[in-house]
Amino acid sequence: MSLFKARDWWSTVLGEKEEFDQGCLCVADVDNSGSGQDKIIVGSYMGYLRIFNPRPVKPGDGIQPEDLLLEVQLREPILQVEVGKFVSGTEGLHLAVLHCRKLCVYAVSGTLGNVEHGNQYQIKLMYEHNLQRTACNMTYGPFGGVKGRDLICIQSMDGMLMLFEQESYAFGRFLPGFLLPGPLTYSSRTDSFITVSSCRQVESYKYQVLAFATDADERQETEQQKLSSGKRVVVDWVLNIGEQALDIRVVSFNYTVSSVFVLGERNFFCLKDNGQIRFMKKLDYSPSCFVPYCSVKEGTINTLVGNHSKMLNVYQDITLKWATQLPHIPVSVKVANLQDLKGVIVTLSDDGHLQCSYLGTDPSVFQAPRVDSREINYEELEAEMKELQKIIKEATTTQDILPKSEKHRDLIVTAEVSPDLDAESQAIDSEVKAEAVPSVTVKITIQSRVTAQKPNLAVCVQAPLAVTCDQFIFDDLEPDSSETVVLSVFLKGNCSPSELEGNCVVSYYIPTGIPKVAQCSFRLPLRLVCSPAQPSKAANHKLTIDTNKPPISFLTIFPDFVDPSEDDQGNVLGFQFLTGSKTTLLASKTSQRYRIQSDQLEDLWLITKELTLRLEEYFKKQNCKDFACAFSGSIPLQEYFELIDRHFELRLNAEKFQELLSERAVQFRAIERRLLTRFKDKTPAPLQHLDTLLEGTFREVIALADAAEENQANVFQAFTKLKSATHLMIMLISLWQKLSTDQVAILEATFLPLAEDTPELGWEETVDAAISYLLRTCLSKSSKEQALTLSSQLCMPKDTSRLKKNITLFCDRLAKGGRLSLSTDSATQQATVMPGGCTTIPESDLEERTVIPGSSATFPSDGQTAKQKSKP
Repeated sequence: MSLFKARDWWSTVLGEKEEFDQGCLCVADVDNSGSGQDKIIVGSYMGYLRIFNPRPVKPGDGIQPEDLLLEVQLREPILQVEVGKFVSGTEGLHLAVLHCRKLCVYAVSGTLGNVEHGNQYQIKLMYEHNLQRTACNMTYGPFGGVKGRDLICIQSMDGMLMLFEQESYAFGRFLPGFLLPGPLTYSSRTDSFITVSSCRQVESYKYQVLAFATDADERQETEQQKLSSGKRVVVDWVLNIGEQALDIRVVSFNYTVSSVFVLGERNFFCLKDNGQIRFMKKLDYSPSCFVPYCSVKEGTINTLVGNHSKMLNVYQDITLKWATQLPHIPVSVKVANLQDLKGVIVTLSDDGHLQCSYLGTDPSVFQAPRVDSREINYEELEAEMKELQKIIKEATTTQDILPKSEKHRDLIVTAEVSPDLDAESQAIDSEVKAEAVPSVTVKITIQSRVTAQKPNLAVCVQAPLAVTCDQFIFDDLEPDSSETVVLSVFLKGNCSPSELEGNCVVSYYIPTGIPKVAQCSFRLPLRLVCSPAQPSKAANHKLTIDTNKPPISFLTIFPDFVDPSEDDQGNVLGFQFLTGSKTTLLASKTSQRYRIQSDQLEDLWLITKELTLRLEEYFKKQNCKDFACAFSGSIPLQEYFELIDRHFELRLNAEKFQELLSERAVQFRAIERRLLTRFKDKTPAPLQHLDTLLEGTFREVIALADAAEENQANVFQAFTKLKSATHLMIMLISLWQKLSTDQVAILEATFLPLAEDTPELGWEETVDAAISYLLRTCLSKSSKEQALTLSSQLCMPKDTSRLKKNITLFCDRLAKGGRLSLSTDSATQQATVMPGGCTTIPESDLEERTVIPGSSATFPSDGQTAKQKSKP
């Protein structure tokens, strides 16, 4: 048994489905027995009043019938119970019970029986007060310095303090600036009431100030009458604690001065009786209740603080002395003297768990058994050690940090894309200006081999693509069961996407509580974003892909884009994107080359990727394993740099719009303040055209906001185009330098580090930092470059000159034999010079030229990209 666990001395569960709160627990010698033993008084929101006198035979015993002295139902919810000298003519203790609209004071008495369990207890109503307002809580004490009796103060839900001098009602006062009721207590040392208002500040009100202030019934009078008839309620002192308080207590022990303890939501405060902070303690948990109970050292106070983690902490001022585990979350805690046992901790939970516990450490009665001595066989132990070391070595060399995927997974998710477009488009809220926006159906199936709890399916596609529904929540899946969902994908934004792929991710829990994830990807058809069109005769951007196999007819590899009746589509094909641009694909009749051309550089990407994928699939079906593509032309850096400049220019515009909006907003608020000052002034004054200036500024703010929103949409389109062009650059560089899969992965991580642009982190500075790192490590020419340190902070650059210079240098280093690697050891790299570079390779006049049918336009058959202008 752990030392840090509360020792159960006595416990019980009160009623069924009853609710309890902070004020429902009280400990005192309520029957005036004179023995010094406290009784436990508990009231519930169901109206039950119970009084206990625990007397367990041994610690840990449950409740006995004679432990319950009294149980009575009062028919109204009990908000708070307190014990004090509430009846005039006697100094005996009486029980005050606060209901929503009533205050009742009872006398508790007992009649001795012939045997112990024959004792009878009853309560007698001494007096009651019917309340005109709904009560919240109450406090008591010798208000005004009276001797031998206690007065009661009740706080209503609308902020009125109602004071009762025992059997008679004294007066009522409203607290100034009241919004919501807070905890309330009374300090006898300063004769004041202390509460925490909804302004999150501790406020103290003198009893004398409340007594001589204007009566609460006169609140409806005019301001002039109120000033002449009495004094206002003025606060004595105020302390801002910055959070709402859960409870407030005033304590005064023999060796300490009077202190005010306030339990906040995240902090624990101790104040002097004049409002100054003695100390405070920041709590790293969410507290639920507290009680200051004694002073064991001069100048210090011990406090019990319960929290929502079922813990009870013992503090001496701000020092944690002990922490103990409770079986429930306490909403109220008291310290009582029960059966000659002083300092018993009494806790009550919101569902009625009442427990009396202590913090003692029970001695352990366990004794270790005696071990029979035997001789040690060192040869067996050495053999066992070698076997274990062999197992450990095999495990560390074969097992990765992350566990490998199981051969038979617990849950499998598959996605099946329909080969045909939807007969009736499911596109909704599409911004594309085309006549018809197609959609394609995706069927996702989840198969579970085990019990999958709380499965959640998320379908992701890259913008500007969108899905009709991207989140699905299922009931728990039984073993060998499956679920199927159907959704549609369509083009929502008015620009071509950079990827035609999607992902499905299923998150779920297995019965042991371990979360797991299953995922799959799917490929969308090219027909989703473009349609067949007439080939274009001229284009600004062209590139040629070389292969090592004879060209394949487009009737074979693009059956969904060609018409079999037209023979001229075997080696030339046109694509019209939904956004309006066109791309032409040509196949040489004699050489092993394919030409892709378009007016926009970014539009070449999807067609080029689709061409290489379909060629690889075709030759794979033909069992041809040596098929390869190559690119021997120049990298179109200048055209690529134009897209970078366009994207960066829009980012700069976004910052300018942000600054202008901030300036106009400050101006707008300043004009508003001046107008409000003029309107509040009792002496009318001319507006001096402030209203005209306000209206003009408002129009400027709206116009700037619209322009910023339009610029944000342009930034998104520019970034999508930049990503498409970047994908194209990565493909051309990998084909040009024949990079391996790992090197292509490094290239993608370098040029495509972000899924989307943000104002805090943009594409330019991220890519510049990545390329600078590669130039300093694996692509460095000397140790001097490796010694250069890079900036650890990424910020938006002033221009793109440095980025463009680094990209050009990056391609030049690759052309001179540099190889991409995550290793920083450049000495082991072999500097083999590869053919080609970043300069234009001139066309040979001897190379054959291909003619587009019905046109006199020709193009060279090598792998270069050229930007041409049509001549009139």
